Amino acid sequence: MKHGHNIAFFASSLVSAYWNGAATYYRGIIKGLDDLGYSVTFYEPDAYDRQKHRDIADPSWARVHVYKADENGLGSALKSAKDADILIKASGVGVFDERLEAAILDIKKNDAISIFWDVDAPATLDRVKNNPDDAFAPLIPKYDLILTYGGGYPVIDAYKELGAKDCVPIYNALDPATHFPVDEDSRYRCDLGFLGNRMPDREERIREFFFKAAKKMPEQEFMLGGNGWDEPGIPNITYLGHVYTREHNSFNSSAKAVLNVNRESMARYGFSPPTRIFEAAGAGSCIITDSWKGIEMFLTPGEEVLVADSGDEVAELLGSLTPERAKEIGTAAYKRILAEHTYSHRARQLESILRAIR
Repeated sequence: MKHGHNIAFFASSLVSAYWNGAATYYRGIIKGLDDLGYSVTFYEPDAYDRQKHRDIADPSWARVHVYKADENGLGSALKSAKDADILIKASGVGVFDERLEAAILDIKKNDAISIFWDVDAPATLDRVKNNPDDAFAPLIPKYDLILTYGGGYPVIDAYKELGAKDCVPIYNALDPATHFPVDEDSRYRCDLGFLGNRMPDREERIREFFFKAAKKMPEQEFMLGGNGWDEPGIPNITYLGHVYTREHNSFNSSAKAVLNVNRESMARYGFSPPTRIFEAAGAGSCIITDSWKGIEMFLTPGEEVLVADSGDEVAELLGSLTPERAKEIGTAAYKRILAEHTYSHRARQLESILRAIR
């Protein structure tokens, strides 16, 4: 292994997507880095029952260090990571976040690179701006680099105003070995499907874009997957609960259209395509998305994706969408994402950023 290629990555979970929407993002990025010769140790706490709901076994392309979610577990993880050439702390670990953000900077070797990787930059920035005593704020200028899951120039500008040395978005992408078209599965056959956990800043938007559309289209079948949703009491919605990532291809390949709804903060900042857009495009799905700034960087509205500003517009789009047209849009999206937005593209982007710092 070449010097400078040893990465310690502290984040929520690599092996489980349970209450952890960033799992497929981490997997794609780290597989891409492994292909480029980096050696990654992923440190994740044993928390939120994630180890009981694993989607994958420990992979060949990363070493997974699961630590107890207590003082001793944290201490041993940090001790193990201190010699890494690149130390990464992702947002939203869920356990000891404040401690980790400071500790990464304390334990790193002099010539090591420290990175804060924000997988929910809009929420982090809103929190820091609204709380003058936020513990993370004074640490921002101390990190060598801030990476974000999205957010475009509004997030870059906001981080630089807070003193970041540099801030670069590494957007979500497709892992074509994991997400691809499969045969239709009768369990997931519907007119419109949505996969996403119930989150406070997502819920109202789901009520608008999904529930409202379902009420307006009683003759069409809707499917809702994800943690935390109660039975909504709308007869044409099938409620699935947690859908494991191994089922996502079947889900996305079986629905006539797949809905994307961004969380409120991500829609407000824009430039934040979530994982489900790339997963669905990778399966050749016809995507209907809520409107957000920057979507054309990834998919062309009207040709590779359908865009709606409200639940009424979702219902309108669905009402006029033939299976043939849905397939045409899905195929166009699949081609665009494969050509420009795979995790191999993202890993090469990250490598060029790291070279510039060195």
